[in-house]
Amino acid sequence: MAMKAETSLQVALIGDLVGSRRHPSRAVAQEQLIAALGVANEVVPAVQPLAPTVGDEFQGVYPDVATAARAALVVRLALAGDLDTRCGIGVGSLEIVGSSDYGLTQDGPAWWAARDAIVEAKRREGGQTKRLRTWLEVHEPGDRDDTPEIDVPLVNAFLLCRDDLVTRFDARQRRLVLGLLRGRTQKDLAAEERISASAVSQSLRRAGAFSVLAADELLAGSTS
Repeated sequence: MAMKAETSLQVALIGDLVGSRRHPSRAVAQEQLIAALGVANEVVPAVQPLAPTVGDEFQGVYPDVATAARAALVVRLALAGDLDTRCGIGVGSLEIVGSSDYGLTQDGPAWWAARDAIVEAKRREGGQTKRLRTWLEVHEPGDRDDTPEIDVPLVNAFLLCRDDLVTRFDARQRRLVLGLLRGRTQKDLAAEERISASAVSQSLRRAGAFSVLAADELLAGSTS
């Protein structure tokens, strides 16, 4: 018996690895991606947790734009070495049409919007905003009255600025910000890094990390 299609309004996220073809080992790169997705799934609540699909891609579903944006951030922070990711976030209806080895088989405007968003993010990387890694698109809702009010240009302005800062983080700064997002204290992080708490604070302040974290909280409050 065919599965009955279910449609709802959701926030879809599609991501891929940046520069994975230049990695010495594609297998190691894939292992590191899967580990980073696991961290994101621990830290960020999802409607459908992030999971790898085909090639270097992964996808997930979130309850709102701010949560999806945070998940994209956590994946970037959790990756090791020179690996990075690019993400498209799409808002629209989402249809569950079946299941597969990768999880639920889905289709619909949320995924189309997420695909358009990741294409746009990649296009913009080729210009003056080369550090951009995340973009948002909202599918035209037609006559639906349950579409949340989202200021798309404002969210994308936030993503442009956030990604520019995060792309400049060094490996330690990524670990520190990820630690704070996981609820660790600066004292805990200092002990793990074998540096002083003052050095942790100075590193985070110098990188603009506190602004990234504060902006993340403000976005969550504005889109909830």
